Formats: sequence, C-alpha cells, structure tokens
Amino acid sequence: MGPMPTGHAAAPQREVRYEGVHCDLSLHRLSKDVVLLRISGTDVGEFGEAPMAALDEWIAEGGPFRLFIDARNVRGASIAVSEDWAAWLRANRRPLRSVMMLTGSRLIHVTAEFVRRFSALHGTMRITADALVFEAALSYALNPRRQP
Repeated sequence: MGPMPTGHAAAPQREVRYEGVHCDLSLHRLSKDVVLLRISGTDVGEFGEAPMAALDEWIAEGGPFRLFIDARNVRGASIAVSEDWAAWLRANRRPLRSVMMLTGSRLIHVTAEFVRRFSALHGTMRITADALVFEAALSYALNPRRQP
C-alpha cells in the first residue's frame, strides 16, 4: 500500500500529512494567510502531486498565503521533485505572498536556490539555514503586531 494522506479540518488550522517509505511531509494551514510545509527524509516523489493539489485547494478556498517550508530535516530531493515544486511555485506566484524556506544542509540549500531560480521567485522567496530567523519570520507572520 502506498503513502496515505491523513487530514482533518479545525478552525482555523487545517493539517494534511503524508507518510512514506523515504520521507514524511505535512501541510499546516496555521491561519488564513500562513501555511507551513514540513518535510523530512529524502523526497523521491512518493506522494506525486498530492501535496501540491492540497495547496491548490487551500488557495481556491482561502486565497493568497505566505508559505513557510521547513526542510531542515531533508537529506535529499530528486531532480524531478525539485522540478515539480519549481513548476508549481512558478504557476502559483500570484497567490503566494511570500515563500520562506529553512534548509538544514548545503545540498538542500543549493536545491532551494535552483527551485527559486526556475520558479522566478527571486524577490518573493527567501532561503535561510538559520532556524531562529525562520521561526521569528513565522511567528511574525502569525502575529504581525508583535515585533520579531
């Protein structure tokens, strides 16, 4: 049996999880305009386009959002997966207010640079290896009245 998504709706947060042999991926709609994607392991495309389809659904339901990608526990990603994410990001440039990605290794940082370049998100996507910077930006996005 292949990877199975699990999900439930809660107000205002929604969550979808994908568990596979090589990697785990979860999507969290933390607020109307903040989505957190967490991924760990080696992304070889086990989930196909299911995570992107879930994000498309959230865009259709709730409009634009800020996407935070926590990839600090990713060991690797296939070229095909990187190309798929770059194509999805490029196609969704308008509804993405911003993208911030946390990387945990030089390999994933270089992969993220590739994705940013080929998705044409130069001014919209930030990449960091600093977990404190990522967490502060996420916290600020959830509560902009508080200073980071």
